[in-house]
Amino acid sequence: MGQHPKGDFDLSRAIWQRAEGDASEGAVEVAFVDDLIGMRNSAEPDGPVLVFTQGEWDAFVAGARDGEFDLE
Repeated sequence: MGQHPKGDFDLSRAIWQRAEGDASEGAVEVAFVDDLIGMRNSAEPDGPVLVFTQGEWDAFVAGARDGEFDLE
């Protein structure tokens, strides 16, 4: 199997972070490893990890700030 187009996200080097003060069981956690960003559900630490490039992450954060993902 070939290398993923985004590169390899090294889970062994991931230091998972969540929003300050968020102690919920299903919090979103992110980790920055080299030039990739991983995102996971804290309730499933061994579950799937979404992997973003820096450009994808920047677009995601900008969309969240602009209300692109608001449900209302």
